[in-house]
Amino acid sequence: MKAIHVNVPIRLLEDFDAELGFKESRSKIIASLMGERVYGGGTYVRDASSRRLMAALTAREDTDETLRSLLLQILAKTP
Repeated sequence: MKAIHVNVPIRLLEDFDAELGFKESRSKIIASLMGERVYGGGTYVRDASSRRLMAALTAREDTDETLRSLLLQILAKTP
């Protein structure tokens, strides 16, 4: 890890801090947002394609096996 210093508008920082949960780390969230930007993927679910969402659901451990099977069948058929 490396500490950095950035300048942001005061109001943006205040609004950002207001969105954080009590135990959330500002640094961790900013690092996560930076990673999304650099390594790809939408920050928001609404930005992801249906195919990407289906693939993500198949990778989750808590996805029902029937749903996983259906999603894999759909993913196999679509480009």
